[in-house]
Amino acid sequence: MAHGHMIPLVDMAKLFAAKGVRTTIITTPLNAPIISKTIEQTKTHQSKEINIQTIKFPNVGVGLPEGCEHSDSVLSTDLFPIFLKATTLMQEPFEQLLLHQRPNCVVADWFFPWTTDSAAKFGIPRLVFHGISFFSLCATKIMSLYKPYNNTCSDSELFVIPNFPGEIKMTRLQVGNFHTKDNVGHNSFWNEAEESEERSYGVVVNSFYELEKDYADHYRNVHGRKAWHIGPLSLCNRNKEEKIYRGKEASIDEHECLKWLDTQTTNSVVYVCFGSAVKFSDSQLLEIAMGLEASGQQFIWVVRKSIQEKGEKWLPEGFEKRMEGKGLIIRGWAPQVLILEHEAIGAFVTHCGWNSTLEAVSAGVPMITWPVGAEQFFNEKLVTEVLKIGVPVGVKKWSYSGVDCCAKWDVVEKAVKMVFAKELEGMRKRAKVLAQMARRAVEEGGSSDSNLDVLIQELGTLSSLSR
Repeated sequence: MAHGHMIPLVDMAKLFAAKGVRTTIITTPLNAPIISKTIEQTKTHQSKEINIQTIKFPNVGVGLPEGCEHSDSVLSTDLFPIFLKATTLMQEPFEQLLLHQRPNCVVADWFFPWTTDSAAKFGIPRLVFHGISFFSLCATKIMSLYKPYNNTCSDSELFVIPNFPGEIKMTRLQVGNFHTKDNVGHNSFWNEAEESEERSYGVVVNSFYELEKDYADHYRNVHGRKAWHIGPLSLCNRNKEEKIYRGKEASIDEHECLKWLDTQTTNSVVYVCFGSAVKFSDSQLLEIAMGLEASGQQFIWVVRKSIQEKGEKWLPEGFEKRMEGKGLIIRGWAPQVLILEHEAIGAFVTHCGWNSTLEAVSAGVPMITWPVGAEQFFNEKLVTEVLKIGVPVGVKKWSYSGVDCCAKWDVVEKAVKMVFAKELEGMRKRAKVLAQMARRAVEEGGSSDSNLDVLIQELGTLSSLSR
């Protein structure tokens, strides 16, 4: 129950519904209005509407504050294990829904491993959704199997990811405890989720075959997982309203934002956004501001609203006045897909979350990579070394949410100038080609559209056999 997971799952529900599949989204009462408003923006002639059913979230019973039903409300890392525990208490009411509705399939996020057992009770196949790339799925699995980081003498020593396409090198610092699993509670949950996935029917992936062919094949053939690529999921949003309202209502009027972009020349603006979960310190935000100003490039910079609680200490003196007409700061939530698709956007400073990465790919925008945590350092490798459509800021250390991240203003300036340099025009052309491939993949008969058809047909066959 986090924006980075809910947004692509809602997009997936739209895809199933557009194929004529009766689709129901299961969520909690406080998350339902967010999803409902997103679905209302869909103006397609789909043959089936999307239903929403809610399960009461047992937050108070496990020691969470009232109204804590979303990761945005989990204000302390100490509360996250409790939040995960609370999700397990939804199993019984979820099974009651399965008993009465008897669906042909359950698609559940990786963070709900108990759904595999629930679905199995009723002979229903469960599909897992991680929300990450084939590249990261393979790399994560290899980290779990071989633990190559244990063969290094220091945190900064490079190691090659073994039994993996390409000569991809990482350090222990970049892997972080997300994969080394130093935390006992984390380790227990991780093992449960992995075991649950092994027993599931397969995996649905927000990607397209042409983007990471070698890694899709590796995941299926070497790791032996049944998997269907059905992305980029964000491209199911065809009209302007759908692109504006994804996850939350934008904190800026889209007309104001687009009007400002319309005054800028093609490929001249750098878009800066670190997703919905990164929490940079005031000092880090100050370095970003100084770096953007020093680069001399026009920019749109999205800053989390919660950061404003202590005032504007993270901006240099007189910054906004000096940047009038040259820079636009959005405090809160931005219509990211709409912004990335504008011809004025020439680069994207991103935390390398997979949704943001794939949205940039779909828009043909080169990236300046600034991974923070989760699997984001893997995504950086895919973008900069495999696809060659991005340049790294040079962050070396994995962090839970960016609180201890520290990149100086001069590396920001250097990376921004580099991605706009004429010498890297080939990178921009590669990004545009990938964008064309992404759109072809989701068109009728494209690789992702066809794979979704195959999945639906297979599930229908399973349902017929079970009768």
